[in-house]
Amino acid sequence: MIGLGAMGTVLARLLLEKGKQVTVWNRSEEKARPLIAAGATYSGDIQAAVDANDIILICLTDYAVTDQVMQGVTMKGKTVVQLSTGTPQDARVMAGDYTARGAAYLDGAILATPSQMGTEQTPIFLSGSAAAYDTAGDALRILGGTLIYQGEAPGAASAWDLAALSTMFGMMIGFLNGARIMESEGMQVADLGSMIHNIAPVLGQMIKDTGDDIQQQRFEDPQSSIDICAGTFALMLRLAAENKLDKGFAGFAQQMFGKAQAAGFGQHRISAIIKTLR
Repeated sequence: MIGLGAMGTVLARLLLEKGKQVTVWNRSEEKARPLIAAGATYSGDIQAAVDANDIILICLTDYAVTDQVMQGVTMKGKTVVQLSTGTPQDARVMAGDYTARGAAYLDGAILATPSQMGTEQTPIFLSGSAAAYDTAGDALRILGGTLIYQGEAPGAASAWDLAALSTMFGMMIGFLNGARIMESEGMQVADLGSMIHNIAPVLGQMIKDTGDDIQQQRFEDPQSSIDICAGTFALMLRLAAENKLDKGFAGFAQQMFGKAQAAGFGQHRISAIIKTLR
C-alpha cells in the first residue's frame, strides 16, 4: 500500500482485517504506526516495499505525486493498481509507462468516501490490463464489493468516475440551491432532503431516459420541451431577486437552456441540449 492518507489508511486496514499480509509505505512513518500495531509491515524504502509484494496499490493525491514517488522504482513482474485521482489521459500515460517498465497496470477510481469502504455496495471503477484485474480482484473485493471492470482501455475508469461525479455534484449543487429556497420561505431543509430521497427512483428514471434519448438520437416529440423547462429558471431568478438569494445556479442553468433555444431546439426534448454541448 503506497500512500497512507485518509483513504489509503482505510484500505490497508481493511486488507489487514481480512488476514492479508500488507506492507505500507508513506513519506512519514508516523501515519503507519497504527497499522504497524495492527500487523502491517512498514518500509521507508519504496523499492524494498515494491520488491516484497506482488500487488502494489497506490493511493496518493494524484498522478503527478505518483510519478514523483515511483520515479526510478523497478516494477517488472508486479501488478500495479493506481487508485489516485486523475483524468483518462493521466491513466493512459501511466499505463504506457508502467507497461514499458514491465508491470501489469490497472487503473481504478473509488466512488465512495473512506467511511463507505469495505461494503458489498462500495463501487470501484476499474480498467486496464485484464491480467492485472484477475490477479488483484480478490484483494480489491475486500475494499469494495462492487467492482465495475470497464475493459482494457486504461482511461475508462477515470472517465466513468468523472462522469458519475459530474452527475452527483450537479444534483448536489441543485439541492443546495433548493435548500436556500426552503430557508428563505421559512421551511425545513431536511424535509426537502427527505422528499428527494423518496422520489429518487423517479429522478433516476428521468436520467436513464435522457441517456437513452441521446444514445438513440431521439430529440423530438417531447413530453416537456426545452422551452417549457427553461421557464423554470426565469421563475428561479425572479425568486432570487424577491428573496435576496444567490443567482448563480439559476443563471447558469438559464444560460445552458438558452443556448439550446437559440440553436432552434426549443421544442425538442432536454436531451437535445447535448447538441449544443457538442
